[in-house]
Amino acid sequence: MGKQAANTHDSLLLEGGCLCGAVRYQLTAEPFDADYCHCKQCQKSSGAVFQAWMDFKIEQVIWVKGEVTEYMSSDYVRRGFCKQCGCNLSFRDTRYPDYFTLTIGSLDNPSLIKPNYHIYTANQVSWLTITDDCNRYEQERIT
Repeated sequence: MGKQAANTHDSLLLEGGCLCGAVRYQLTAEPFDADYCHCKQCQKSSGAVFQAWMDFKIEQVIWVKGEVTEYMSSDYVRRGFCKQCGCNLSFRDTRYPDYFTLTIGSLDNPSLIKPNYHIYTANQVSWLTITDDCNRYEQERIT
């Protein structure tokens, strides 16, 4: 992934990057959505029992250092990670080229973004109890 064109905003709201610092990004807006995903691919790619994601328009993501290496995890999905430390950073569905998804955990301050819903809860591990008030969907959320 190459660098995106910088917006002309005076201040950037959010910043983040990978574990080792080889990949860094800045965001020119708050995400338009955010979710918890419990699908098997998120579990396997992150090594965690769920993944927290935030969604942006592609022009709102500016790569300021390095770039993600993408793995084609299915016909349409590209999962991005740092090739140096392996940190899971992004998700991109090629059917929606105007959108880009980043891991909330890769933010410098992940407390700033709270997910709105859970997807693929049919795969949620049985020992995990989450008591938030977010909507839950057994599979994907259809809007």
